[in-house]
Amino acid sequence: MTLDHVGIVVESIDAVLPFYRDQLGLVVAHREEVASQKVRVAFLKDAADDRAQVELLEPMGDDGAVAKFLKNRGPGAHHVAFHAVDIASAMTRLKQAGRPPLEDSPRPGARGHRVCFIHPKNAHGVLVELVG
Repeated sequence: MTLDHVGIVVESIDAVLPFYRDQLGLVVAHREEVASQKVRVAFLKDAADDRAQVELLEPMGDDGAVAKFLKNRGPGAHHVAFHAVDIASAMTRLKQAGRPPLEDSPRPGARGHRVCFIHPKNAHGVLVELVG
């Protein structure tokens, strides 16, 4: 697996973009709303390299996992995502190892990908996302 992105929860994507763009030199690679996860997302990348990106997550309202995270913990690092060539096989390996993903099967995610998450208790304290 390779690093796909690091997810960061923010109160407002538009409010934090100047920092990532003007001070860090990142560019917006993709923006969308993921209604099923109740978030707006922006993927940022280095202008010359898009292998690993930063995903900014802004809640769309007061409910959903990202809204709950923001309310309880404030803005900050949310998850680390890895690209899985075969997400179904990766999920099976995790289940067999006693580290089952939160989902029984991949669900739709941003950028048209299928995703699943591994709870921090099963991933040494880090919320891990697999992107297939």
